[in-house]
Amino acid sequence: MIQKIIKVGNSLGIIIPNEVARKSNLKVGKKVFIDKDPNGSTVLISENADTFKSSITPDFLKIVNSINKKYGTALRNLAISK
Repeated sequence: MIQKIIKVGNSLGIIIPNEVARKSNLKVGKKVFIDKDPNGSTVLISENADTFKSSITPDFLKIVNSINKKYGTALRNLAISK
């Protein structure tokens, strides 16, 4: 799913679709921790700051990117055909 970054006052925001919010147990007013992976290419949202201590490593991200490069189209097609 692609979301557009919007301007909210002096900050930036992203709309979180209801389905994603429900599955992630995110509610209006809930406090979350936001960080980025070591490579800066993925934004992480968690209820617990400790989650980031074991977040995505650069090596794991390389593997995911390699798989996505090789199988990304097939995986997207499978997701759409659901």
